[in-house]
Amino acid sequence: MSQNIINQINQLRREVNKHNIAYHQKDNPIILDADFDKIRTQLTNLEEKYPELLGKCQKYAEIGSKALEKFGKITHAKPMFSLSNAFSREDIEDFVAKCQRFLAIVPNKEVNLFNFDLFCELKIDGLSFSARFEDGYFVKAATRGDGEVGEDITQNIAVIKNFPLILDIANPPKILEIRGEIYMSKIDFKTLNQKQEIEGKKVFANPRNAAAGSLRQLDSKITKSRNLKYFAYALGEYSDDFKCNSQQELQEKLSNFGFITEKNAKLCQNIDQIMQNYQEISDKKYLFDYDIDGMVYKINDFTLQKRLGFISRSPRWAIAHKFEAERAKTKINKITIQIGRTGSLTPVAELEPVNIGGVLVSRATLHNKDEIERKDIREGDIAIIQRAGDVIPQIIAIDKEARNGNYPKFDFPKNCPCCDSEVVELEDDVVIRCPNNYGCSAQIKENLKHFISKDAFNIDGFGKKQIDNFFDEGRIKNFTDIFTLEKREKANLFTDNSLYKKENWGEKSINNLFRAINDKRKIDLYRVIYAIGIRHIGQKNSKLLASYFISFDNFIQKLSNISKLENYEKSEEFQDFSNIDGIGLKIAKSIMQYFSFEPNIDLLKKLSEQLEIIDHEIIDINSEFSGKIIVFTGSMTKMSRSEAKERAEKLGFRVSNSISKKTDLLVAGEKSGSKLKKAEDLGVKILSEKDWLGLL
Repeated sequence: MSQNIINQINQLRREVNKHNIAYHQKDNPIILDADFDKIRTQLTNLEEKYPELLGKCQKYAEIGSKALEKFGKITHAKPMFSLSNAFSREDIEDFVAKCQRFLAIVPNKEVNLFNFDLFCELKIDGLSFSARFEDGYFVKAATRGDGEVGEDITQNIAVIKNFPLILDIANPPKILEIRGEIYMSKIDFKTLNQKQEIEGKKVFANPRNAAAGSLRQLDSKITKSRNLKYFAYALGEYSDDFKCNSQQELQEKLSNFGFITEKNAKLCQNIDQIMQNYQEISDKKYLFDYDIDGMVYKINDFTLQKRLGFISRSPRWAIAHKFEAERAKTKINKITIQIGRTGSLTPVAELEPVNIGGVLVSRATLHNKDEIERKDIREGDIAIIQRAGDVIPQIIAIDKEARNGNYPKFDFPKNCPCCDSEVVELEDDVVIRCPNNYGCSAQIKENLKHFISKDAFNIDGFGKKQIDNFFDEGRIKNFTDIFTLEKREKANLFTDNSLYKKENWGEKSINNLFRAINDKRKIDLYRVIYAIGIRHIGQKNSKLLASYFISFDNFIQKLSNISKLENYEKSEEFQDFSNIDGIGLKIAKSIMQYFSFEPNIDLLKKLSEQLEIIDHEIIDINSEFSGKIIVFTGSMTKMSRSEAKERAEKLGFRVSNSISKKTDLLVAGEKSGSKLKKAEDLGVKILSEKDWLGLL
């Protein structure tokens, strides 16, 4: 009996889905509206009568039908990475060359071919999403968020026209996550803004902002009324029963499954084809009814994609080629100095606001002192401003002919504008810095902002303005204060300085902030290492350090011990960790500088008392190679050194750059030199390239 009902529900769902596609996607309805309503009603009645038989799929009629109180969070089964950017032919040539080197592919220069295909598609200026299907049924969807965790937009994506709730395919994959871009057409954007203006509501700056505002509605009926659209173009997690070998094949499959795909993609085999296609699309981009801000190039072959893998938060096998920057002229009202978290003094031009590509620009970076002198930039000048995609606006040149006064040259400060410390210029650094790293309030603020940033602790609803305000008010002076804020504020509940008595802070918003902070008390080790803001430690290096030290206690203890040594650079402990592949002497010294300041160690210990810091997990914990140290030397013929190192890390090895008595394995390629001899002297096990490939 139960199975018969399940079969009926599934059959009716397929019917509803088929007619939705015919009506919305193909504009060719095959039954009358009244007949469709009968099928839909029959399905709804069965779902309501037998809810226990629905399994993991929501009721078909329920998806997108109710308003939400707040957006939940969804952790992506596979991270949603962003793309590296390219702006010129040279950038694309460099991207291709890096892929070839990593894969040990020799280009065919005689006929100017890459020896692999690049899948070239339009870069839609919208919002990324990931939608999960299980056994062919739409289950949930999320925004990109920080790449690891996104907002739950299940209700809202379900009401987007032409988005299938059931895959139009027999024997669908057990798991299939589809990724793509949600956007608003130029026509719908214009119509929406006209309506907003008439009703006295917010007018959106551009279609992307309008799409974002429309998607993030708690009431999905509002989302539905905004007529959002989407393109599907990529995969997240998928089960073994989904077979696909290339980007081109994926586009065909997605289209066959009922998804909307962008039809201007093509394969290119050399740089001339890519640049010709890029120019053709750029020249006619105004003809598209959706905004595009460049092209995306992906290695077409999925096997090659898998081998190339990822760098930090970007795939090695893909790159975004942005269209040429838009420019405008405006007046420089003033030049101010911005102090970064590492003490850098960056000059910033405060501009007469100007609209560039739909975005109002009022500030532009001047980079450094040399840049100001080279371009002879002065307050009062008329500047040519350039903005390319998400890149910070910058001044390209000064219109010297428009200079109608005796504007004085800009005098770069000799002292920090914040703490008055005498600034320093290092020979190997074009940046002028304030050396008062732990006493300059501007640097402390910027460090706190970095600590809560998206790729660090990513505390929802806690932004830069709150850091500025809370620091100035004395509520937060360091990292630990963030996690003791709730206890202190509740203890001072009835004092005049209480946050609960502060203007624009209601009890609900305060409790939401405390909840968001508490949600981040459990966090991965590499995020904490990145968050504390040691100079030169980005996301990639924080993961390298996490894989070396494994636990936060070990991280603090070992580095603080090394920093106390009289001549630490000669110590075996320092040599070991400075030889981690990707770290090196410069970064290692920067870490030592951080740990040589005793208050930093005390702060980290206090921070660890407030958190549950998750130990780093070696990728293949069951591997016999987990934690063992491997070194590569000489040239390899079948695989590049870069790929070999990445494969080693996936097996659980720790890759080092130098041989020591702690080295477990040396892989010696052709023309191996001193490392091979040292390994022989120390009795380290040595593998040839052939042995290494056999081990893999």
